Amino acid sequence: MSVNTQKAALRKHLLEKRDATSAELREISSEKIHQNLKKISAYTNSQNIACYFPIGSEINTNDIMLDILGQNKNLLLPRITNDNLQFFVVSNLEKLEKGNFEIMEPKDSCKKAEKIDCVLIPTVGVSKSGVRLGYGKGYYDRFLSLIDAVKISLTYSKQIVKSIPNEPHDVKIDWIVTEDENVKIS
Repeated sequence: MSVNTQKAALRKHLLEKRDATSAELREISSEKIHQNLKKISAYTNSQNIACYFPIGSEINTNDIMLDILGQNKNLLLPRITNDNLQFFVVSNLEKLEKGNFEIMEPKDSCKKAEKIDCVLIPTVGVSKSGVRLGYGKGYYDRFLSLIDAVKISLTYSKQIVKSIPNEPHDVKIDWIVTEDENVKIS
C-alpha cells in the first residue's frame, strides 16, 4: 500500500473520530489546550505568532487569537495565494473574510508577515516523534519547509497515534499541545 493511501485511510479514520466528539467536549478541550499552550516559553516569548482560523471540529483557536491580540503581539493568519500558504498580520478579527475552502482569511488590506517566531498548526493526527498528518494538500509542509520558527501542533489527545507514514517532504513539528499534556519533540 502506498504512503498516500495509508495516509488517506488514517486521515479518514481520525477525522471521523474527531468529528464524533461533542461540541461541548471540543470547547472544554480547546480551553485546556489554550491553557497548556501558555506553559510553553517558545510560544509565550514569541512576538509574531502564526495561527489559523478553526473549521469543523478543529481546536477552537478564537480565544488564542484574542489572547495574542490582547498582549499586543502580532497575530498572523494564513491565506492561500498561488497554491501556497502565506501569512498576513491581522490587527483584529474584523479584518477577515471568507476565502478558499470557505475558511476565514485576512483581507487584501492586511500586510504580509515579515517575521514568524511561532506557528500554531491545525492537525488531523500526529505521532510523538513529531510527524503530523494534515488534510493532504501539503500547504503547511511546503510553508514550514521555508521558515525557521517554532512549530506547535494543536490537537486532541485522541488524535495522537503510534506512527504516521511519512515522506521526505513532511516537516516535523517541535511541540504537541493537547488538553492533557505538552509534548516536546526531541
